[in-house]
Amino acid sequence: MMEVEEAVAERGNLAGVWHIVLVLSGKGGVGKSTVSTELALALRHAGKKVGILDVDLCGPSIPRMLRVQDRDVHQCDSGWVPVFVDQEKSISLMSIGFLLEKPDDAVVWRGPKKNALIKQFVSDVAWGELDFLIVDTPPGTSDEHIAAVESLRPYRPLGAVLVTTPQAVSVGDVRRELTFCKKTGLKVIGIVENMSGFVCPHCSECTNVFSKGGGQELAQHAGVPFLGCVPLDPQLSRSLEEGRDFIQEFPKSSAFPALTRIAQHILNVATPGSS
Repeated sequence: MMEVEEAVAERGNLAGVWHIVLVLSGKGGVGKSTVSTELALALRHAGKKVGILDVDLCGPSIPRMLRVQDRDVHQCDSGWVPVFVDQEKSISLMSIGFLLEKPDDAVVWRGPKKNALIKQFVSDVAWGELDFLIVDTPPGTSDEHIAAVESLRPYRPLGAVLVTTPQAVSVGDVRRELTFCKKTGLKVIGIVENMSGFVCPHCSECTNVFSKGGGQELAQHAGVPFLGCVPLDPQLSRSLEEGRDFIQEFPKSSAFPALTRIAQHILNVATPGSS
């Protein structure tokens, strides 16, 4: 019993977080932030309490996606209090976007300062009780990318979800990310093929704008699970651009069934033996 109490104490502000999932990719522009946000919503839809840690320091887009970019972060005795996205407080978010004086400010920092902030994000955010913490990471295998993985390693993450788009160029970069995970000892939960087809808002037909199947082929080659294809849904994009309620619109999206299946796979990994 004493050992369990000591282990919880050592986890600090992450003591109440059951599972940590990192969202990674070998390149930018594949939709990691969108997948992180949608995955958090899908897990919340499954009745889970979810936190999102946005450590993409140069492109903190999640606050805008969830329309909380004007909120402030407050301090409590144990650190920063994350921003609650919904009235039920089932999704909480921490991002550097909340710490910038102006939303258009650029983070012009050298590596050591970025790494220090990432470590502070990991240790000093008072998450409380969470079923899942989704970590949106910077692109590539850069300094801050390594800092995020190393800072979270002591807390034994559930694993990483790798995001690619179908094109061969993107798949090649994600192949390098698989090597990164292997070298750092980070378990790969699976690969998601994002922007896999364009869903026509008029007839709902799906057109493969960026080809198709690269993510599935890579997963088979690497011997890791393929979690599924997430299509481009212009209606969902429009809800973000027009300030409509993204949380409410998300279940109506053509991407929702795909993200629900991915969330279910993560739930199965988190709870071995579940169906």
